Amino acid sequence: MTKKTLILSTILIFCSLFCFADVKSPGIIAIKSAHIVPVVGDDITDGIILIKDGKIEAIGKNITIPEDARVIDATGLFAYPGMIDGLCSLALYEIGSLRATIDSRETGRINPQLKTVEALRPDSIHVPIARANGITTAHIVPSGGIISGQSGLIRLNGWIPEEMIVKSSVAMHIQFPSVPRSRRGETQPREEPSKQIKELKEILNKARYYQKRKEAAQKKPLLPIPEFDEQLEFLLPVVKGELPVFISVYTDKDIKAAIKFVNDEKLKAIFYGVTEGWKVADEIKKSGIPVVFGSLYAMPTKWEDGYDAIFRNPGVLAKAGVKFAFSSQSATLAKDLPYHASRAAAFGLDRREALKGVTIYPAQIFGVDEILGSLEKGKVATIILTDGDILELRTNIKHVFIDGKEVDLSNRYTELLEKYKKRY
Repeated sequence: MTKKTLILSTILIFCSLFCFADVKSPGIIAIKSAHIVPVVGDDITDGIILIKDGKIEAIGKNITIPEDARVIDATGLFAYPGMIDGLCSLALYEIGSLRATIDSRETGRINPQLKTVEALRPDSIHVPIARANGITTAHIVPSGGIISGQSGLIRLNGWIPEEMIVKSSVAMHIQFPSVPRSRRGETQPREEPSKQIKELKEILNKARYYQKRKEAAQKKPLLPIPEFDEQLEFLLPVVKGELPVFISVYTDKDIKAAIKFVNDEKLKAIFYGVTEGWKVADEIKKSGIPVVFGSLYAMPTKWEDGYDAIFRNPGVLAKAGVKFAFSSQSATLAKDLPYHASRAAAFGLDRREALKGVTIYPAQIFGVDEILGSLEKGKVATIILTDGDILELRTNIKHVFIDGKEVDLSNRYTELLEKYKKRY
Protein backbone atom coordinates (compact mmCIF):
# COMPACT_ATOMS: atom_id res chain seq x y z
CA MET A 1 0.00 0.00 0.00
CA THR A 2 1.45 3.35 -1.03
CA LYS A 3 1.70 6.28 1.39
CA LYS A 4 -0.91 8.23 -0.61
CA THR A 5 -3.41 5.33 -0.46
CA LEU A 6 -2.81 4.89 3.28
CA ILE A 7 -3.51 8.59 3.98
CA LEU A 8 -6.68 8.50 1.86
CA SER A 9 -7.94 5.34 3.62
CA THR A 10 -7.30 6.90 7.03
CA ILE A 11 -9.27 10.02 6.07
CA LEU A 12 -12.20 7.93 4.83
CA ILE A 13 -12.25 5.86 8.04
CA PHE A 14 -12.30 8.98 10.22
CA CYS A 15 -15.04 10.57 8.08
CA SER A 16 -17.20 7.44 8.35
CA LEU A 17 -16.71 7.36 12.12
CA PHE A 18 -17.79 10.99 12.43
CA CYS A 19 -20.86 10.39 10.24
CA PHE A 20 -21.79 7.30 12.26
CA ALA A 21 -21.43 9.20 15.52
CA ASP A 22 -23.61 12.02 14.20
CA VAL A 23 -26.41 9.65 13.19
CA LYS A 24 -26.35 7.63 16.42
CA SER A 25 -25.88 10.48 18.86
CA PRO A 26 -27.79 13.58 17.73
CA GLY A 27 -28.30 14.56 21.38
CA ILE A 28 -31.37 14.93 23.56
CA ILE A 29 -33.55 18.03 23.65
CA ALA A 30 -35.82 18.76 26.59
CA ILE A 31 -38.65 21.28 26.29
CA LYS A 32 -39.75 22.10 29.82
CA SER A 33 -42.45 24.16 31.52
CA ALA A 34 -44.60 24.32 28.37
CA HIS A 35 -48.37 24.27 28.11
CA ILE A 36 -48.61 21.20 25.90
CA VAL A 37 -51.54 20.88 23.48
CA PRO A 38 -51.17 17.29 22.21
CA VAL A 39 -54.40 17.60 20.12
CA VAL A 40 -55.39 14.06 21.12
CA GLY A 41 -56.13 13.93 24.83
CA ASP A 42 -56.12 16.62 27.48
CA ASP A 43 -53.71 19.55 27.62
CA ILE A 44 -50.68 19.21 29.89
CA THR A 45 -49.80 22.28 31.93
CA ASP A 46 -46.17 22.82 32.94
CA GLY A 47 -45.24 19.78 30.88
CA ILE A 48 -42.02 18.33 29.51
CA ILE A 49 -41.23 16.93 26.06
CA LEU A 50 -38.07 14.86 25.58
CA ILE A 51 -36.77 14.59 22.01
CA LYS A 52 -34.30 11.86 21.09
CA ASP A 53 -33.20 10.63 17.65
CA GLY A 54 -35.79 12.88 16.01
CA LYS A 55 -38.73 11.39 17.91
CA ILE A 56 -40.68 12.17 21.05
CA GLU A 57 -39.03 10.01 23.69
CA ALA A 58 -41.38 11.08 26.51
CA ILE A 59 -44.12 13.61 27.11
CA GLY A 60 -45.97 14.62 30.27
CA LYS A 61 -45.25 15.88 33.78
CA ASN A 62 -42.58 14.78 36.25
CA ILE A 63 -40.24 13.48 33.56
CA THR A 64 -36.57 13.17 34.43
CA ILE A 65 -34.39 15.30 32.16
CA PRO A 66 -30.99 13.73 31.33
CA GLU A 67 -27.96 15.74 32.42
CA ASP A 68 -26.57 15.96 28.89
CA ALA A 69 -29.81 17.22 27.38
CA ARG A 70 -30.15 20.61 25.73
CA VAL A 71 -32.89 22.30 27.78
CA ILE A 72 -35.33 24.83 26.32
CA ASP A 73 -37.24 26.76 28.96
CA ALA A 74 -40.75 27.15 27.49
CA THR A 75 -42.29 28.97 30.45
CA GLY A 76 -45.29 30.92 29.18
CA LEU A 77 -45.21 29.13 25.80
CA PHE A 78 -47.58 26.63 24.18
CA ALA A 79 -46.39 23.45 22.46
CA TYR A 80 -48.38 22.26 19.44
CA PRO A 81 -47.76 19.66 16.73
CA GLY A 82 -46.63 21.27 13.49
CA MET A 83 -49.48 22.19 11.16
CA ILE A 84 -50.22 20.30 7.93
CA ASP A 85 -51.44 22.17 4.84
CA GLY A 86 -54.12 20.02 3.18
CA LEU A 87 -53.43 21.34 -0.33
CA CYS A 88 -50.93 23.84 -1.66
CA SER A 89 -48.16 24.40 -4.20
CA LEU A 90 -45.24 25.07 -1.86
CA ALA A 91 -41.85 24.28 -3.43
CA LEU A 92 -43.58 24.03 -6.84
CA TYR A 93 -44.59 27.65 -7.38
CA GLU A 94 -42.38 30.71 -7.18
CA ILE A 95 -43.43 33.68 -9.33
CA GLY A 96 -46.86 33.64 -10.95
CA SER A 97 -45.83 35.77 -13.93
CA LEU A 98 -42.83 33.54 -14.75
CA ARG A 99 -44.00 30.21 -16.16
CA ALA A 100 -40.49 28.72 -15.75
CA THR A 101 -40.83 28.95 -11.95
CA ILE A 102 -44.11 26.97 -11.81
CA ASP A 103 -43.76 23.17 -11.80
CA SER A 104 -47.23 21.98 -10.75
CA ARG A 105 -48.63 21.33 -14.24
CA GLU A 106 -47.73 19.07 -17.15
CA THR A 107 -48.87 19.15 -20.78
CA GLY A 108 -51.56 16.69 -21.81
CA ARG A 109 -54.92 15.72 -20.31
CA ILE A 110 -54.05 12.37 -18.72
CA ASN A 111 -50.84 12.27 -16.64
CA PRO A 112 -51.07 9.59 -13.92
CA GLN A 113 -47.29 9.13 -14.13
CA LEU A 114 -46.60 12.70 -12.96
CA LYS A 115 -45.34 13.06 -9.36
CA THR A 116 -45.10 16.47 -7.74
CA VAL A 117 -42.20 15.39 -5.50
CA GLU A 118 -40.04 15.03 -8.61
CA ALA A 119 -40.28 18.78 -9.23
CA LEU A 120 -39.49 20.08 -5.74
CA ARG A 121 -37.55 23.29 -5.26
CA PRO A 122 -36.07 23.21 -1.73
CA ASP A 123 -34.77 26.79 -2.00
CA SER A 124 -38.24 28.26 -2.64
CA ILE A 125 -38.69 31.62 -0.93
CA HIS A 126 -42.20 30.65 0.21
CA VAL A 127 -41.12 27.59 2.24
CA PRO A 128 -39.35 29.43 5.11
CA ILE A 129 -42.17 32.00 5.23
CA ALA A 130 -44.80 29.29 5.75
CA ARG A 131 -42.54 27.41 8.16
CA ALA A 132 -42.06 30.51 10.30
CA ASN A 133 -45.82 30.58 10.88
CA GLY A 134 -45.98 26.99 12.14
CA ILE A 135 -46.67 25.07 8.92
CA THR A 136 -44.26 22.14 8.93
CA THR A 137 -45.80 19.69 6.45
CA ALA A 138 -47.54 20.29 3.14
CA HIS A 139 -49.62 18.28 0.69
CA ILE A 140 -48.37 19.49 -2.69
CA VAL A 141 -50.61 18.77 -5.66
CA PRO A 142 -50.52 18.76 -9.47
CA SER A 143 -52.97 20.62 -11.67
CA GLY A 144 -54.36 20.58 -15.20
CA GLY A 145 -55.92 17.92 -17.39
CA ILE A 146 -58.52 15.37 -16.42
CA ILE A 147 -56.00 13.21 -14.49
CA SER A 148 -53.37 15.61 -13.19
CA GLY A 149 -50.96 13.19 -11.53
CA GLN A 150 -49.88 12.14 -8.05
CA SER A 151 -49.59 14.48 -5.09
CA GLY A 152 -46.95 14.15 -2.39
CA LEU A 153 -46.45 15.06 1.25
CA ILE A 154 -43.34 17.04 2.17
CA ARG A 155 -41.68 18.41 5.30
CA LEU A 156 -40.75 22.07 5.03
CA ASN A 157 -37.09 21.47 5.65
CA GLY A 158 -34.26 19.97 3.65
CA TRP A 159 -31.35 20.86 1.39
CA ILE A 160 -32.37 18.49 -1.42
CA PRO A 161 -35.76 17.14 -2.57
CA GLU A 162 -35.15 13.70 -1.08
CA GLU A 163 -34.75 15.19 2.39
CA MET A 164 -38.14 16.90 2.12
CA ILE A 165 -40.26 13.90 1.10
CA VAL A 166 -42.53 12.39 3.76
CA LYS A 167 -44.71 10.41 1.36
CA SER A 168 -44.06 10.40 -2.37
CA SER A 169 -47.56 9.33 -3.46
CA VAL A 170 -50.57 10.48 -1.46
CA ALA A 171 -53.35 10.42 -4.07
CA MET A 172 -54.13 10.47 -7.79
CA HIS A 173 -55.72 13.81 -8.71
CA ILE A 174 -58.83 13.97 -10.86
CA GLN A 175 -60.53 17.14 -12.08
CA PHE A 176 -64.17 16.10 -11.93
CA PRO A 177 -66.45 17.66 -14.57
CA SER A 178 -68.82 20.26 -13.13
CA VAL A 179 -72.47 20.81 -13.93
CA PRO A 180 -72.91 23.77 -16.30
CA ARG A 181 -75.12 26.61 -15.10
CA SER A 182 -77.36 29.04 -16.92
CA ARG A 183 -76.96 32.79 -16.71
CA ARG A 184 -79.60 32.87 -13.99
CA GLY A 185 -77.59 30.45 -11.90
CA GLU A 186 -79.95 27.52 -12.44
CA THR A 187 -78.57 24.09 -13.24
CA GLN A 188 -78.90 23.13 -16.89
CA PRO A 189 -79.75 19.52 -17.79
CA ARG A 190 -76.81 17.57 -19.10
CA GLU A 191 -76.33 14.29 -20.83
CA GLU A 192 -75.61 11.48 -18.31
CA PRO A 193 -72.96 10.25 -18.11
CA SER A 194 -70.91 13.14 -19.48
CA LYS A 195 -68.13 12.63 -21.99
CA GLN A 196 -65.49 13.35 -19.35
CA ILE A 197 -66.93 10.84 -16.90
CA LYS A 198 -67.11 8.29 -19.73
CA GLU A 199 -63.48 9.01 -20.52
CA LEU A 200 -62.49 8.52 -16.88
CA LYS A 201 -64.38 5.22 -16.69
CA GLU A 202 -62.86 3.99 -19.93
CA ILE A 203 -59.28 4.58 -18.81
CA LEU A 204 -59.96 2.94 -15.43
CA ASN A 205 -61.46 -0.08 -17.22
CA LYS A 206 -58.39 -0.22 -19.47
CA ALA A 207 -56.21 -0.24 -16.35
CA ARG A 208 -58.25 -3.12 -14.86
CA TYR A 209 -57.96 -5.12 -18.10
CA TYR A 210 -54.23 -4.37 -18.22
CA GLN A 211 -53.93 -5.64 -14.64
CA LYS A 212 -55.82 -8.88 -15.47
CA ARG A 213 -53.59 -9.55 -18.47
CA LYS A 214 -50.45 -9.07 -16.36
CA GLU A 215 -51.76 -11.37 -13.63
CA ALA A 216 -52.79 -14.01 -16.17
CA ALA A 217 -49.34 -13.92 -17.79
CA GLN A 218 -47.71 -14.41 -14.38
CA LYS A 219 -49.87 -17.46 -13.66
CA LYS A 220 -49.52 -18.97 -17.15
CA PRO A 221 -46.08 -18.42 -18.72
CA LEU A 222 -47.40 -19.30 -22.17
CA LEU A 223 -49.62 -16.22 -22.25
CA PRO A 224 -48.01 -13.06 -23.67
CA ILE A 225 -47.12 -10.26 -21.26
CA PRO A 226 -48.97 -7.08 -22.27
CA GLU A 227 -46.85 -4.32 -23.77
CA PHE A 228 -45.78 -1.81 -21.11
CA ASP A 229 -48.15 1.16 -20.90
CA GLU A 230 -46.90 3.98 -18.67
CA GLN A 231 -50.30 5.55 -18.03
CA LEU A 232 -52.01 2.27 -17.17
CA GLU A 233 -49.07 1.12 -15.05
CA PHE A 234 -49.40 4.15 -12.77
CA LEU A 235 -53.17 3.69 -12.54
CA LEU A 236 -52.84 0.14 -11.16
CA PRO A 237 -52.60 1.26 -7.50
CA VAL A 238 -55.81 3.25 -8.04
CA VAL A 239 -57.89 0.38 -9.43
CA LYS A 240 -56.44 -1.96 -6.78
CA GLY A 241 -57.65 0.41 -4.05
CA GLU A 242 -54.13 1.07 -2.79
CA LEU A 243 -53.99 4.74 -3.83
CA PRO A 244 -56.99 7.07 -3.30
CA VAL A 245 -58.26 9.42 -5.95
CA PHE A 246 -58.34 13.09 -4.98
CA ILE A 247 -61.39 14.60 -6.66
CA SER A 248 -61.93 18.34 -7.02
CA VAL A 249 -65.67 18.95 -6.64
CA TYR A 250 -67.62 21.99 -5.45
CA THR A 251 -71.41 22.17 -5.95
CA ASP A 252 -73.96 19.90 -4.29
CA LYS A 253 -74.93 18.23 -7.58
CA ASP A 254 -71.29 17.65 -8.50
CA ILE A 255 -70.64 16.14 -5.05
CA LYS A 256 -73.53 13.69 -5.52
CA ALA A 257 -72.28 12.77 -9.00
CA ALA A 258 -68.74 12.25 -7.65
CA ILE A 259 -70.01 10.01 -4.83
CA LYS A 260 -71.86 7.88 -7.41
CA PHE A 261 -68.73 7.73 -9.60
CA VAL A 262 -66.55 6.60 -6.66
CA ASN A 263 -69.09 3.94 -5.61
CA ASP A 264 -69.57 2.66 -9.16
CA GLU A 265 -65.83 2.38 -9.74
CA LYS A 266 -65.14 1.03 -6.22
CA LEU A 267 -62.40 3.58 -5.53
CA LYS A 268 -60.90 5.04 -2.38
CA ALA A 269 -61.42 8.77 -2.50
CA ILE A 270 -60.76 12.17 -0.93
CA PHE A 271 -62.87 15.16 -1.95
CA TYR A 272 -61.43 18.63 -2.35
CA GLY A 273 -63.28 21.94 -2.33
CA VAL A 274 -66.84 20.82 -1.39
CA THR A 275 -67.95 24.48 -1.21
CA GLU A 276 -71.60 23.43 -1.09
CA GLY A 277 -70.92 20.39 1.07
CA TRP A 278 -73.24 21.74 3.77
CA LYS A 279 -76.17 21.04 1.43
CA VAL A 280 -75.35 17.33 1.18
CA ALA A 281 -73.53 16.74 4.48
CA ASP A 282 -75.42 13.52 5.25
CA GLU A 283 -74.61 12.05 1.83
CA ILE A 284 -70.90 12.80 2.29
CA LYS A 285 -70.94 11.25 5.77
CA LYS A 286 -72.70 8.13 4.45
CA SER A 287 -70.10 7.76 1.70
CA GLY A 288 -67.27 7.79 4.25
CA ILE A 289 -65.22 10.10 2.01
CA PRO A 290 -63.03 12.66 3.86
CA VAL A 291 -62.78 16.20 2.53
CA VAL A 292 -60.15 18.91 2.23
CA PHE A 293 -61.61 22.40 2.18
CA GLY A 294 -60.40 24.96 -0.32
CA SER A 295 -59.39 28.47 0.63
CA LEU A 296 -61.84 30.20 2.96
CA TYR A 297 -60.76 33.46 1.35
CA ALA A 298 -62.93 32.51 -1.63
CA MET A 299 -66.40 33.81 -2.45
CA PRO A 300 -69.59 31.72 -2.16
CA THR A 301 -70.63 29.95 -5.37
CA LYS A 302 -74.14 31.45 -5.15
CA TRP A 303 -74.93 34.73 -3.39
CA GLU A 304 -78.38 33.52 -2.38
CA ASP A 305 -76.65 31.03 -0.04
CA GLY A 306 -75.36 33.95 2.00
CA TYR A 307 -71.97 35.64 2.22
CA ASP A 308 -70.99 33.34 5.10
CA ALA A 309 -71.93 30.02 3.46
CA ILE A 310 -68.30 29.10 2.79
CA PHE A 311 -67.39 29.90 6.43
CA ARG A 312 -70.29 27.87 7.89
CA ASN A 313 -69.56 24.89 5.66
CA PRO A 314 -66.84 23.25 7.86
CA GLY A 315 -69.00 23.46 10.99
CA VAL A 316 -71.96 21.78 9.29
CA LEU A 317 -69.83 18.94 7.89
CA ALA A 318 -68.08 18.46 11.24
CA LYS A 319 -71.44 18.11 13.02
CA ALA A 320 -72.46 15.53 10.42
CA GLY A 321 -69.34 13.51 11.30
CA VAL A 322 -67.33 14.10 8.12
CA LYS A 323 -63.52 13.89 8.47
CA PHE A 324 -61.98 17.12 7.16
CA ALA A 325 -58.81 19.17 6.75
CA PHE A 326 -58.04 22.78 5.88
CA SER A 327 -55.80 24.04 3.10
CA SER A 328 -54.26 27.30 1.95
CA GLN A 329 -54.65 26.40 -1.75
CA SER A 330 -51.54 28.48 -2.35
CA ALA A 331 -47.79 28.88 -2.07
CA THR A 332 -47.59 32.61 -1.50
CA LEU A 333 -50.37 32.48 1.13
CA ALA A 334 -49.56 29.10 2.67
CA LYS A 335 -48.56 30.97 5.83
CA ASP A 336 -52.26 31.83 6.34
CA LEU A 337 -53.32 28.20 6.88
CA PRO A 338 -54.26 28.62 10.60
CA TYR A 339 -56.49 31.57 9.79
CA HIS A 340 -58.70 29.47 7.52
CA ALA A 341 -59.32 27.20 10.51
CA SER A 342 -59.95 30.14 12.83
CA ARG A 343 -62.40 31.69 10.36
CA ALA A 344 -64.41 28.46 10.34
CA ALA A 345 -64.28 28.46 14.16
CA ALA A 346 -65.75 31.97 14.17
CA PHE A 347 -68.72 30.67 12.17
CA GLY A 348 -69.77 27.62 14.16
CA LEU A 349 -66.95 25.06 14.05
CA ASP A 350 -65.78 23.88 17.48
CA ARG A 351 -62.34 25.41 18.14
CA ARG A 352 -60.77 22.09 19.11
CA GLU A 353 -62.08 20.58 15.88
CA ALA A 354 -60.63 23.52 13.96
CA LEU A 355 -57.21 22.79 15.46
CA LYS A 356 -57.54 19.12 14.51
CA GLY A 357 -58.32 20.24 10.96
CA VAL A 358 -54.73 21.48 10.58
CA THR A 359 -53.01 18.72 12.58
CA ILE A 360 -54.30 15.19 13.27
CA TYR A 361 -57.15 15.07 10.73
CA PRO A 362 -54.99 15.77 7.64
CA ALA A 363 -52.45 13.29 9.01
CA GLN A 364 -55.20 10.65 9.16
CA ILE A 365 -56.57 11.52 5.73
CA PHE A 366 -53.11 11.25 4.14
CA GLY A 367 -52.17 8.08 6.03
CA VAL A 368 -49.33 9.47 8.16
CA ASP A 369 -51.05 9.75 11.56
CA GLU A 370 -48.68 7.15 13.03
CA ILE A 371 -45.85 9.67 12.80
CA LEU A 372 -47.44 13.14 12.49
CA GLY A 373 -50.40 15.23 13.56
CA SER A 374 -50.21 15.09 17.36
CA LEU A 375 -47.77 15.15 20.25
CA GLU A 376 -47.46 11.56 21.45
CA LYS A 377 -44.63 9.30 22.54
CA GLY A 378 -42.97 7.62 19.58
CA LYS A 379 -44.12 10.12 16.98
CA VAL A 380 -41.77 12.30 14.97
CA ALA A 381 -40.80 15.39 16.97
CA THR A 382 -42.36 18.00 14.70
CA ILE A 383 -43.27 20.64 17.26
CA ILE A 384 -43.94 24.36 17.36
CA LEU A 385 -43.69 26.63 20.40
CA THR A 386 -45.87 29.73 20.44
CA ASP A 387 -46.69 32.57 22.80
CA GLY A 388 -50.46 32.07 22.39
CA ASP A 389 -53.28 30.27 20.58
CA ILE A 390 -51.93 28.95 17.27
CA LEU A 391 -55.12 29.97 15.45
CA GLU A 392 -54.87 33.62 16.50
CA LEU A 393 -53.36 36.24 14.20
CA ARG A 394 -51.50 37.93 17.06
CA THR A 395 -49.69 34.77 18.12
CA ASN A 396 -45.94 34.58 17.48
CA ILE A 397 -43.98 31.43 16.68
CA LYS A 398 -40.91 31.16 18.93
CA HIS A 399 -39.42 27.77 18.00
CA VAL A 400 -40.04 25.20 15.26
CA PHE A 401 -38.74 21.64 15.36
CA ILE A 402 -38.99 19.36 12.32
CA ASP A 403 -37.96 15.73 12.85
CA GLY A 404 -36.37 16.75 16.14
CA LYS A 405 -34.18 19.47 14.63
CA GLU A 406 -34.78 23.12 15.39
CA VAL A 407 -35.06 25.11 12.17
CA ASP A 408 -34.18 28.70 11.44
CA LEU A 409 -37.19 31.05 11.44
CA SER A 410 -35.57 33.75 9.32
CA ASN A 411 -37.16 34.40 5.94
CA ARG A 412 -37.76 37.14 3.40
CA TYR A 413 -40.21 38.89 5.73
CA THR A 414 -37.75 39.03 8.63
CA GLU A 415 -35.00 40.23 6.29
CA LEU A 416 -37.19 43.13 5.15
CA LEU A 417 -38.16 43.88 8.75
CA GLU A 418 -34.53 44.18 9.83
CA LYS A 419 -33.70 46.21 6.75
CA TYR A 420 -36.40 48.81 7.34
CA LYS A 421 -35.75 48.98 11.07
CA LYS A 422 -32.46 50.62 10.10
CA ARG A 423 -34.11 53.10 7.74
CA TYR A 424 -34.00 55.96 10.23
